[in-house]
Amino acid sequence: MRNIMMAAVLASVSGPAALMLAAPAFAQAAQAERYSVSETLVGKMIDDPAAAAILQKHIPTIWANSMFQSAGRELTLKAIQQYEPSLTDEKLAEIQADLDKLAAGG
Repeated sequence: MRNIMMAAVLASVSGPAALMLAAPAFAQAAQAERYSVSETLVGKMIDDPAAAAILQKHIPTIWANSMFQSAGRELTLKAIQQYEPSLTDEKLAEIQADLDKLAAGG
């Protein structure tokens, strides 16, 4: 609904004012692509090939576990940490660093 209203407003406004109204929407979209080990569901990362590659790189054994690929989709990596001793705070920090690079375009 909000997107429809934003489109209607943008359609009725022209020139620099339209760009000023659109800027926050673009910023929100860019921010939404940032992944977090403590907030983003694993399923969302699995569905993104670039994020999935980061998970495969850092946690190959966990990645290979069918429970991670199915039931784990509805959890965050931080939540899964309690079930996987190899998913240490240090490992989560390494994953987060690579996810941050992904969000930065690098």
